[in-house]
Amino acid sequence: MTTFDIEQLQTELDRKNPRVILKKALELFDNIAISFSGAEDVVLIDMALAIRKDIQVFSLDTGRLHPETYRFIEKVRKHYGVDIELLTPDREVLDRFVKNKGLFSFYQDGHQECCGIRKVEPLKRKLAHLDAWITGQRKDQSLDTRQAVPEAEIDAAFSTAGHQLVKFNPLLNWSSAQVWDHIEAYQVPYNELHEKGFISIGCEPCTRAVLPNQHERAGRWWWESGAKKECGLHAGNLKE
Repeated sequence: MTTFDIEQLQTELDRKNPRVILKKALELFDNIAISFSGAEDVVLIDMALAIRKDIQVFSLDTGRLHPETYRFIEKVRKHYGVDIELLTPDREVLDRFVKNKGLFSFYQDGHQECCGIRKVEPLKRKLAHLDAWITGQRKDQSLDTRQAVPEAEIDAAFSTAGHQLVKFNPLLNWSSAQVWDHIEAYQVPYNELHEKGFISIGCEPCTRAVLPNQHERAGRWWWESGAKKECGLHAGNLKE
């Protein structure tokens, strides 16, 4: 797609209902996949299957997820009868990293290096073979990094000179309450950690439950200062 085309698409999809955005994305691209990890992504799977049955779904298996999250992935697979491709880190790179720095270096060095190996690199490998992908990003997940995100965009973080990648964010303007209204109304599976005070769920060492009235991202990388809590999957959201 050209720049002009993506601008036209952004205008067409601006503040549209998630189903409208999903339908357009699935019409435009055959080689497209849903990135799955949390409650928002299962809502997308639930909606997408009503539009097209042959959707691709993938999830990042960092090797450090909660046991509840692994059970959640399997629950979603069985509930919808969909294949979920699990993306894993490069073993040699990961082994070298752990040997040199141990299993918890992120508490001292910050989370970016570990996330880069366990999440960003496997995602990069996957996205190199797709024309477009669908995420569960919402604006209210981060007042610092997600306010300017459009419903459709050229993925600046993962596009290359020879491969332009389009990214769709159908739930961008939904609130957490709207996501959970859909989950309850349509009996969508969810991670049991949500019943234990977890809202935004990542790897086990880097995620904790949040207190009442805390922002949902407060439980992610809580030992780090600042509010720009992105792991690199949506690096294009970070502005200088």
